[in-house]
Amino acid sequence: MHKSILRLAGFALAAALLLTGCDGGVLSGGVNRPAVESAELQFAGPAEGDTIAIFDTSQGEIRAVLYPDAAPMAVENFIGLAQQGYYNGTVFHRVVEGFVVQGGDGTGSGSGGTSIWQGNPYPLEWTDSLHHYAGALCAAFSPESSVSGLSQFYFVEARPGLTEEQKSQLANAGYRQEVIDAYAAAGGLPYLDNTDTVFGQVYAGMDVVDGIAQTEVDENGRPVEDVILNSVTIVTYTAG
Repeated sequence: MHKSILRLAGFALAAALLLTGCDGGVLSGGVNRPAVESAELQFAGPAEGDTIAIFDTSQGEIRAVLYPDAAPMAVENFIGLAQQGYYNGTVFHRVVEGFVVQGGDGTGSGSGGTSIWQGNPYPLEWTDSLHHYAGALCAAFSPESSVSGLSQFYFVEARPGLTEEQKSQLANAGYRQEVIDAYAAAGGLPYLDNTDTVFGQVYAGMDVVDGIAQTEVDENGRPVEDVILNSVTIVTYTAG
């Protein structure tokens, strides 16, 4: 299931960059993001006792719930590096509006990174319970890159909405209707579902992600003025 999604690269880039906002939503960094009603895990929000990550950035705070049961190695690596202070003072080195906000490289170049396993990468962790919806926290993977499965991560910043043709393409690729509906409501990058690991989801501060995505960048997608990740704090979620 989903293997044919790799042949949807043309649809993917168009969907990632060109999707428009929907009416009736909440403005998030100028982006109209509707409330999403879905039984999919990523729209449930954190529950008592869940592990969450608090990203303190120079543009505001982002909070994401982590999914250690679904992506154990990605979460273990991310938590370990965060607790070591690896991410403190790093920058978001790649920003593509309507696509991703990427960071996690201690060198700041986009070509570096490490892991808690003596710098060795961990494998892709794919599960149908997690998808590249807008707000997903993902580990950066690329067959052509030496930084796959290390410290680099990104937030999905895709815009809400799918055309009927795009919905049909996902259905033909074997996607569940619940996932198609969630992508249509929230937006996302479905073509990355079996190539990158999703290990978390933003539940507060998506306006900050959207704001960072609108930062002025150079020809390489790097912010002209550094957007700094001051720290990542790992805590246990408590309701109330």
